[in-house]
Amino acid sequence: MKKLYTLLLLCLFTAATPVLAGDGLPGCTDGDPVIITRFYPNPASSIISFEFQKSLDRTSYILQVYSFSGKKMTELSVNDSKLSIPLDNYYRGLYVYQLRDKSGNIIESGKFQVVK
Repeated sequence: MKKLYTLLLLCLFTAATPVLAGDGLPGCTDGDPVIITRFYPNPASSIISFEFQKSLDRTSYILQVYSFSGKKMTELSVNDSKLSIPLDNYYRGLYVYQLRDKSGNIIESGKFQVVK
């Protein structure tokens, strides 16, 4: 029952959370830049890459990836304009990514699919 509840909350969270910053996130206005410019391939099989806006201080952001059941799979500091994550320990399914600032606030979130 607990796993079902967690899965339901995660589904509601990802459906209600906009993918791009500035689309209704608290504290964001329409003029705020998008931090993640793109992530590819989606669906992914062996690696997924995230590209970040080049003109900002990327060292103050952390990228987290969660399985659809809520397990944290990866947490990486953003140090470059491109970040690639190998999907060796990932199973087939949906995953949620969250870009957080150093204080833990979610800046952007979205989802991607792994097919193997």
